[in-house]
Amino acid sequence: MLVAALIMGCAQAHAGMTASSIVGSKHDLSVSGPGPNKASGEREVCIFCHTPHGGTSAAPMWNRYDSGATYRPYSSSTVKATIGQPTGSSRVCLSCHDGTVALGMVRNRFGINMDGSPVLAGNAKLGTDLGNDHPVSFRYDAALVISDGELQDPVALGPVKLDRQGMVQCTSCHNSHDNRFGKFLVMDNYASALCVTCHARKDWQLASHRTSSATWNGLSQNPWPNSTARTVAGNACENCHMSHNGEGERRLLPRKEEEQNCYPCHNGNVAARNIKAEFGKASIHNVRATTGVHDPAESLLNPPRHVECEDCHNPHASNASGASAPNASGSLERVRGLDVDGNQVTNIRYQYQLCYRCHADSNDRGTARINRVVVQTNVRREFDPSNASYHPVVAPGRNQNVPSLKSPYTVNSQIYCTDCHNNDQGPGAGGSGPKGPHGSAWRPLLERQLVTTDPSTESAYAYALCYKCHDREKIISNTTLRFHYRHIVRKKEACTTCHDPHGSSGSAHLINFNSSIVSPLTPVGGPDDNKLEFRDDGVFHGTCILSCHGSEHDSSWAFY
Repeated sequence: MLVAALIMGCAQAHAGMTASSIVGSKHDLSVSGPGPNKASGEREVCIFCHTPHGGTSAAPMWNRYDSGATYRPYSSSTVKATIGQPTGSSRVCLSCHDGTVALGMVRNRFGINMDGSPVLAGNAKLGTDLGNDHPVSFRYDAALVISDGELQDPVALGPVKLDRQGMVQCTSCHNSHDNRFGKFLVMDNYASALCVTCHARKDWQLASHRTSSATWNGLSQNPWPNSTARTVAGNACENCHMSHNGEGERRLLPRKEEEQNCYPCHNGNVAARNIKAEFGKASIHNVRATTGVHDPAESLLNPPRHVECEDCHNPHASNASGASAPNASGSLERVRGLDVDGNQVTNIRYQYQLCYRCHADSNDRGTARINRVVVQTNVRREFDPSNASYHPVVAPGRNQNVPSLKSPYTVNSQIYCTDCHNNDQGPGAGGSGPKGPHGSAWRPLLERQLVTTDPSTESAYAYALCYKCHDREKIISNTTLRFHYRHIVRKKEACTTCHDPHGSSGSAHLINFNSSIVSPLTPVGGPDDNKLEFRDDGVFHGTCILSCHGSEHDSSWAFY
């Protein structure tokens, strides 16, 4: 009798109720309810779910019919839990939220007439396809915590409650009778406090998506239309994820195209720099070329060829901390790569290890842009410190006499891949654009122009990339570096005709000739016939044996 009295009393309790009551919330489907889905005349509130007589055991005094639907549960390559058909309280919730049973179809009535849609619609309708919804009805125990590696202890989940079988259900996150926190959540989810009750992502505490106070500048579309929080830190997980009805099913992303989940903030709308605009340039890391190919569990060496923001940036760990070459900066925190020996690295230490992920041992890395005498498209091998010469990405260079170097560079310096491959309007180029090899006007993703064709008129602009580190006047002054003036200025030969910018396995001074221009010495009946080589004869001394632009150089043709 007491239960019946409480249920019947719901209809009389509209006035003076607090936010913690179901009355006046979206779960109030009575004639006085606030939403578009409500009864035409029914005044009782609880009757839509509960009845004192004739209910089922699915939930206390349950008054609704199970739809009998078979659901497609959430799945992904990284989920460790065993997820099957919804059970327990989740099945109960779906008797409304799968949108297949009329809202007024209850057991202790012959049907309640409803205004608006007879079934649940809009964002509250999950449907029978739960692939884009947070998984439910799975066991959350110590074994899962160990297997996953990024979950909290199940005995310390606070207001998040597992059911009697230790299962996560809809009711773990939602209290259908209490809407004080919005969305019927069991706790305030500001800064994703509810999410991190269960999820313990590595390095999340320092991640920019958890700490940044950046807010919407109001100049473009609101990046957080479904949130009351107005900073990146306030939205936290919700910057990138939706618990229900996201377009990107795997990992609950709001949008199917991976980059579209980053653009709402990284188009200058929230983040200080407009990354999105970089992908409209002539040379880009083309994140738009594929959709649904990237996967966190993919092979590091030979996945289907693609590039996405997530290949280089981990949104759960990326931060604003700086670094000096060759160390990886905070923006590359906790991403995978390959080391100098080709071994897989879970959390890179050096920036080049990330670049090696695609540009080293991958089978589908493409062809060289310049034909070389010694062909090598594996940058890990090009920068190998055992080579005769290399730009100092992995280790300081071998040459201890480089008079052209500009301050602060010395023969003991190391550099980043991004000292050459970067935004042509970024800070490295003296501009105000974003850092990083997202896009550039110069191919292949060069920070500054580098002409690679002969003949080309020498200028500070034509070889701006080389002159970033090497003093132009010293290069062409014909003093310590003799014959550079003759080749670069008078003969109009490009730097890349002789030098391979990454490295040379067999020759000093990055010598690896452009084989489209340089060929073996034409036979004339001498000892140097058919030879194509550069010989290092000591400091500032060398000999070329080759044919170039119709000019024959034999062993008597020396640089000194």
